[in-house]
Amino acid sequence: HERTRFLSSRTMVKVKAFELRGKTREDLFRQLDDLKTELSQLRVAKVTGGAASKLSKIKVVRKSIARVLTVINQNKKAAARTTYADKKFKPLDIREKKTRAIRRRLSVADATKITLKQKLKATHFPMRKYAVKA
Repeated sequence: HERTRFLSSRTMVKVKAFELRGKTREDLFRQLDDLKTELSQLRVAKVTGGAASKLSKIKVVRKSIARVLTVINQNKKAAARTTYADKKFKPLDIREKKTRAIRRRLSVADATKITLKQKLKATHFPMRKYAVKA
């Protein structure tokens, strides 16, 4: 089984992110290990003076590793979003980014609140209504 995995990683083409999204967490980590071993073999081939095709494959494998890690992290973040969806406090990386000023701005409820004195003044001294003669 170990040998077949090794052979399959040798002929591995560029992985596509949409294909990775359908895989389970274990499959993703298995593929990551395969890619990392392949990268180390390619680096050994580079030092020992391997073929040009192997040298050009290093970049493809590195990018594939990055894609797998990206999908793993996206899945992790999506899971965290679902667990914290109904909670009052959320981790910083899950909260809405927006801008610093918007995050510090008063909420609509707080901005529209008025004091008791303002409320009484508004009821006792309403805006005057004038009728303009045509």
